[in-house]
Amino acid sequence: MLTFSSPVRVKSPRIGITREVNNVETAAEELLTWRSRSITWKAAIAACLAAKEGTGTAEEARAKFQIAAKAYGVLR
Repeated sequence: MLTFSSPVRVKSPRIGITREVNNVETAAEELLTWRSRSITWKAAIAACLAAKEGTGTAEEARAKFQIAAKAYGVLR
């Protein structure tokens, strides 16, 4: 499993619940639940795929995921 150096905390669809995303697989799963498919979302998905394929790193995926979460309004 490709883990992050520190988790990215995001809002859950359930009110008051925070989800700690701490690896590439969980980040990709979380991204697939979002309705928006913005440029930042696409970059985050691409970074997750690159990490899984070995052409990118977990930390690159974490950074892109955090940017996408902020843009989507779910970053805690």
